[in-house]
Amino acid sequence: MSDRASAVTSVPPLVGRARQMEALARHAAAARSGRPRLVLVDGPAGVGKTALLRAAVAADGPFAGMTVLYGGCRAVDAATGYSAVRALCGRLGLTSRKGRTSPLLDGGARRALPALVTDPADPDNPGAAPDNTFSVLQGLYWLAVNLMAEAPLVLILDDAHWCDERSLRWLDFLLRRADGLPLLVVAAHRTEAGLAAPDALADLAAHHLPDPLRLGPLDASEVAELTAGLFPGRRPEPAFVGRLVSVTGGSPLEAVRLLRDLRSAGLGPDEEGARRIAEAGGKVVAASVHGVLAGQPGWVREVLLALAVLGDEDTAYLAALAGLSALHVEEGVEILGQAGLVQAGRREPVHDLVRAAVLDRLGATGVARLRLRAARLLSDIGRSPEETAAQLLAVPGPGDAWTTSVLRAAATQAEQRGAPEAAARYLERVREADPDDPDVLTRLGKALAETDPKRSVGLLHEAHTLTTDVRARTATAVQLALTCLSVQQSPDGARVLTEALDDLDAELGTDPEPADRELRTLAESALLIVGADEKSTLPDVLRRTAGITPPPGDTPAQRQQLAMLGVLAAVDGHPAAESVRRARRALRAPGVPLGPWSLLPASLALSLADENRAADAALETVLRGSRDTAAVWTYVLALSTRSLYRLENGAVADALADAQTSLEILGQERWGDSAVTPHTAYAAALAERGEVARAEESLTAIKRPRLDRFAWEYHWYLMAHGRVRAVGGDPEGALEAFRACGDSLDAAGLRNPVFAPWWLEAACLLGGLGRTAEAREAAAYGAPLAELWGTPRALGYAALARGAATPGPAGVALLRRAVALLESSPARAHHARALLLLGRATLAGGSVREARDHLREAVGLARRGGCVALAREARQDLVDAGGRMREITASPLDMLTGTERTVAGLVASGAGNREVAESLFVTVRTVELHLTSVYRKLGVGRRADLTEALRAGGPPPPVPPRMSA
Repeated sequence: MSDRASAVTSVPPLVGRARQMEALARHAAAARSGRPRLVLVDGPAGVGKTALLRAAVAADGPFAGMTVLYGGCRAVDAATGYSAVRALCGRLGLTSRKGRTSPLLDGGARRALPALVTDPADPDNPGAAPDNTFSVLQGLYWLAVNLMAEAPLVLILDDAHWCDERSLRWLDFLLRRADGLPLLVVAAHRTEAGLAAPDALADLAAHHLPDPLRLGPLDASEVAELTAGLFPGRRPEPAFVGRLVSVTGGSPLEAVRLLRDLRSAGLGPDEEGARRIAEAGGKVVAASVHGVLAGQPGWVREVLLALAVLGDEDTAYLAALAGLSALHVEEGVEILGQAGLVQAGRREPVHDLVRAAVLDRLGATGVARLRLRAARLLSDIGRSPEETAAQLLAVPGPGDAWTTSVLRAAATQAEQRGAPEAAARYLERVREADPDDPDVLTRLGKALAETDPKRSVGLLHEAHTLTTDVRARTATAVQLALTCLSVQQSPDGARVLTEALDDLDAELGTDPEPADRELRTLAESALLIVGADEKSTLPDVLRRTAGITPPPGDTPAQRQQLAMLGVLAAVDGHPAAESVRRARRALRAPGVPLGPWSLLPASLALSLADENRAADAALETVLRGSRDTAAVWTYVLALSTRSLYRLENGAVADALADAQTSLEILGQERWGDSAVTPHTAYAAALAERGEVARAEESLTAIKRPRLDRFAWEYHWYLMAHGRVRAVGGDPEGALEAFRACGDSLDAAGLRNPVFAPWWLEAACLLGGLGRTAEAREAAAYGAPLAELWGTPRALGYAALARGAATPGPAGVALLRRAVALLESSPARAHHARALLLLGRATLAGGSVREARDHLREAVGLARRGGCVALAREARQDLVDAGGRMREITASPLDMLTGTERTVAGLVASGAGNREVAESLFVTVRTVELHLTSVYRKLGVGRRADLTEALRAGGPPPPVPPRMSA
């Protein structure tokens, strides 16, 4: 067995637990073979759960040859984020200066450090201050993977009923990604105990269907065996065994306590011993503890009380709490160990029933005083605020000023290690002392944003209402509004921000100080972001932009505002040059990191204006930054947005790869159901390939309620829905979706001709149906907007729509213009469509040879872009016109799924499997499975052949940003 579990000593064979040990051996064998397991050991207090676990990790136990991390949870630590993880990983020694160079922290595992260190704000900690909770979860996952590279891994969590919520969430996170990994997780919890994190433990059990391992009381024969072991050479009398079973109920802990007491009293397992047992009655452990203490000097009780509160602590500190000398503490520990009340080799009570027995005698008031003294002691010796706060949380009442200051500092530490649940618990206690402190309410609202968003918004509203200073109110309004955005209540956030800005303007006057100008710019940029989310508030935001003078872009807030002004100018019908100028200025910040709210809006404005290289560069920056910080939601948003851009440019295979990778990442996350853009992009890409059934499934998977409220996702959804209906042979269903898109865009005030070009799709569809009057009406809607926008793509769309709606020579002329304009634009798919319609029009005019040339070119262009449905349509028209061409068949690359293309592209660029997995937020096992499938489909047998196979099969697949060094 690995020395990771060296602190767990070997113990004699258990009595009456052979069946459970055999079950653990079976689970260990399954884990060794790559079939991960979760085992929940449960039973009442004293039934022997800890003894079973310690026997299992003995040198000759079922976990031999495996790396074992053993951690026990404590009631005092239940509110401290990642306390159970630190109990598990403490023996790894990763938090020392030397330990931080360990190979176990290679790659993404370094992000685990905020969960492992005592002080996550330590400047020597390179993993401190995570940007999100996912970052730490991901880091701990890769730490476990690194451990499993050495040997199969067993994580044993004792007393899991006191496990903190964040550690349980990590176990859930780990097991969700454990397919094929040699992992066994064993958690023991007390059946009748209240749970520290009931929802998290319930989620863990529901998601992973654990194998239950229940421990019941010992029967008479097993109690007799236990008695014989403690009284060697003496056969227990049946009446004695029966009395012992009757008094203890078969509890191993209680039986051992009574047997030791008998042995200490010079009695044996006979009739006299049975009479002594009968006198014990109920509460055997408590009676035994107090019986032992009654025969010792009073200072021994003080030592046990100190151990019960502080646990395995330095002798000097135990002595300080007990009010004794260090020599007294050392002697007391020895006496208590001989009496079986303190663990061998670890200065902790042998069981929480022992801890409870000695503390209960103090009463609630006495225990509170003792814990307050312990907290002061820990603070005085320089222990972390979280460790000190663990004692304070066990003291009822709001506490004094010192108490609240410690709890505030503990909340800061919890935030820094990515443990919002723990931060919320500390702040809830602070709020008891000061219920009207806006800062506390704001921080508590932020901590609850992920786990209880509804209450989070309410607390932030309350904080905003209580804040009187106009500048502070503006800052709380920004936080509230962005939280409203994240929980899909953006109109409320926009209202609060509007009011805050009005109040700020009244306070600042016409010549504010630089700091006040920056605050105002920050608030206004936040209003543009939040107000642009839903259709109900977007018109007000668009009207507001008319009065905003674009800033120079010298500060983060100015760049964020410029980016939003750029994209809002694009959708408000301004010329493209104006939108591009603002977006480029927002991105022009040498040496200054840009946030997602600068990069994403700027990339959309640039993409709409055919500035594809700049748009891609902005998205690559988002992808790289979110990869480095494990900001998975931002990564998915950027990847699926890039999929939509690529799709509109006719790069279907690349778009499909981005969309499918996004969906694969979402499938591992609890919040994945709320996403819209990945499903929309995937459906639209599948429609271009002619895969209607799968496209419909993707659209059906969208679960966001009242999708029609949203200004961006809803219109992308309607466009995808219309395209799927059109390819599926349902023109009326397609037209209904396109017209609904147009009506919705009008209501929202969105007037960009290429953002969601429903009018182009409707005109082409209606023209093909011979409904030219309706087609002209649709084309007439978009053409003026396209002329104003002025890009080659927009002008080409207008010419294409008019050409589709105009029969005869006039239509041919318009289609020729569309082909010429679209050839100079990035819109490859629509260029191919223009060639198809031009071929049909010239064929109808009798120019057969010219028609065949156009149709042949349309096929080639559509195939190169992956527009399989369009290529097949053009090929059929070519054959009908007397031309020759083989059936459109899939190339080997076409057989790859989107994620397989992404994995293949990264591997071909030189990335290893581990690096690919970290780049895509998936497991190494997942990468291996995808790579095996790629090799089989492309007919290659090694990595060295992959680059050539990809090059021969068509354009190279997309390569996501690789993890920075």
